[in-house]
Amino acid sequence: MRIGFVTATYLPSRNGVATSTALYAQGLRALGHEVRIFAPVHPAQQPEEGVYRLPSSSWGTPTDYPLLLWPSRPVVARQPIFDLDVVHTMHPFLAGQLASLWARRIAAYRGRRVPLAFTAHTQYEQYLHYARVPRRAGSSLVRAHVVAFARHVNRVLVPGRAMAEMLARYGYEGQPTTLPNPVDLSSFALASAAEASASGSRVREQYGISPSAPLVISLGRLAPEKNLGTLLSAFDLARRNRPELRLLMVGDGPSLAGLQTRAGEGVVFTGGVPYARVPELLTAADLFVTASTSEVLPMSMIEALAAGSPLVAARSPAALDLVVPGVNGLLSEATPEALAAALTEALKPGRLPLLQQGALDSAQKYDVRVRSAELAAIYQELLNAPGKWVPGRL
Repeated sequence: MRIGFVTATYLPSRNGVATSTALYAQGLRALGHEVRIFAPVHPAQQPEEGVYRLPSSSWGTPTDYPLLLWPSRPVVARQPIFDLDVVHTMHPFLAGQLASLWARRIAAYRGRRVPLAFTAHTQYEQYLHYARVPRRAGSSLVRAHVVAFARHVNRVLVPGRAMAEMLARYGYEGQPTTLPNPVDLSSFALASAAEASASGSRVREQYGISPSAPLVISLGRLAPEKNLGTLLSAFDLARRNRPELRLLMVGDGPSLAGLQTRAGEGVVFTGGVPYARVPELLTAADLFVTASTSEVLPMSMIEALAAGSPLVAARSPAALDLVVPGVNGLLSEATPEALAAALTEALKPGRLPLLQQGALDSAQKYDVRVRSAELAAIYQELLNAPGKWVPGRL
């Protein structure tokens, strides 16, 4: 199959949508399919085979999040789209509109069905504080548009129950297909316990953390919707029982300066790091902690499992998808007191090794090879469906 991904964010941007898109492309190509990715121009991009850059703007946006612009006719004419068998978009907004238009044009050009798939990755209303519109009006517009777009496509995919529940709240009555985000387990595989110990020692030495200190890690964009103030408060409470406890906060974002001012002793901020270092950082930690309730199925949590770092998470749809309490982590309410108690419990010497093995075991089903084969089967099912389908206009 020739598959076209149309996305509003892609590497080197550091976010779950960009990473999962790249991993699915990797997995599908390994299965023998051709994948082309159509993504915004990024100021730090490197040439990559199979990736085609579309106009973007960084005006008024974070440097790592260039804004996709609608491409002109000459730009579209240069894109290799007219032999695509399937079009898949990661967004319901401008990238989705573009994917829909392309699917119609390709179908008309080839005289055959060209399915359009859509993965709903984001709890869109949680991010309205980034838009310059009144929240109530913005919420109504977002809900109406997302539902209209979901009804328009051939298949709606969701990474977990959080998105399925969100679409139902918005008014979408269809049944989305659950396809969890993938992880490249080979990136997290260490040849031996000695190698894992050496990797962890390098991280701890770099950030001035004692080899014997219990270490918890938080990884992701530092932004208001992540509930990071609660996380810091929980860590402060946990240190009353475990003064030697350390927290490694990996990531960058608009909340960084405020969090650095707010943080107490024992917290180390790394800033943004290259994705290639994520396995090493996660492997160095004893636990992964998150207080966020806005996540869908975050790559960072799946990657933590792959690194053998159990999850201590505030209760949320995403956490309910990923955490098997007492097996690969613990759940708590989204309060500092409850999260601190869960951290303290998970770090007990008699419990931590069992949780770490459970984390490794539970990561297997998210392997990129497994997830990509399932996605390819979904595409084939759409192609085999009866009838000639040309998407209508929204």
